[in-house]
Amino acid sequence: MPIIELGMNPVPIDIDLHTLNISDQYLKNSLLGKNITMLFVTNALGFMPDYSIIQKICRERNILLIEDNCESLGSESYYVKSGNAGFASTFSFYVAHHLSTIEGGMVCTDNKQLYNMLRIVRANGWDRNLDDANKEEIRKQYNINKFYSKYTFYDLGYNLRPTEITGFLGLKQLRYVTKIIKNRELNYNLISAKIKNNNDIMPIDIRYMATISSFCLPFVFKTRELKEKYIEKFNKAGIETRPIIAGDITKKYEMINTSIVNDNGFYCGNYPEMTNKELKIISECINK
Repeated sequence: MPIIELGMNPVPIDIDLHTLNISDQYLKNSLLGKNITMLFVTNALGFMPDYSIIQKICRERNILLIEDNCESLGSESYYVKSGNAGFASTFSFYVAHHLSTIEGGMVCTDNKQLYNMLRIVRANGWDRNLDDANKEEIRKQYNINKFYSKYTFYDLGYNLRPTEITGFLGLKQLRYVTKIIKNRELNYNLISAKIKNNNDIMPIDIRYMATISSFCLPFVFKTRELKEKYIEKFNKAGIETRPIIAGDITKKYEMINTSIVNDNGFYCGNYPEMTNKELKIISECINK
């Protein structure tokens, strides 16, 4: 939506069925004859693409790399930690995510200019959340004295600051983030081992990942009919299912693999407090 709102031209790139993420080959194909200036990669469902190659392509083509890491907090490949590959990355603390502040999120960057701009935009366009050195710098740049500075709007801004209660919730959960990630990974690995015994389900390639901070338990089937059959099994067991993320939102572009995931896939929840009994029910649902 921000791409459309800002009047930019979106160029969808198909995913790799084996990773549910962008692949370097599909990226290279999309670059043919196109002047792509920014690449926005979603680290989907706790998985990551091969950033060692993607970063190299972006450097060679002078493409700005930005990550959507809302579903993969804590995931790591053997090359890089998720949210650390690009110029900036976004995280979500929505109620169903790894950490929850009910609503809200976070942006990470190592670029000073973007960092200061984000702090200004977060607080109505004011400078009051900048540190003293950066306050002095921006006030000098725009010739603003101390009296007028508290209500000077340097940029278009929003009130996106966390409330007291959401900040409290987030800080409390940081104590447990390592355990949260580990439990999610253990749950995923248990179900993934069951998937290997069922050739109705396409396996996901995770060989280059060191840690999978699993957002959910995804299943992509070889046919739409098989998907419907297994959804019925989950429904009868009392397990809610969802389309994989938003499904295929690029239909007019004919993304073949994205369409397959949309038509043949679904996921169910994964969370740190999932019990052995609940994991057993899911395991039984994916038995062939």
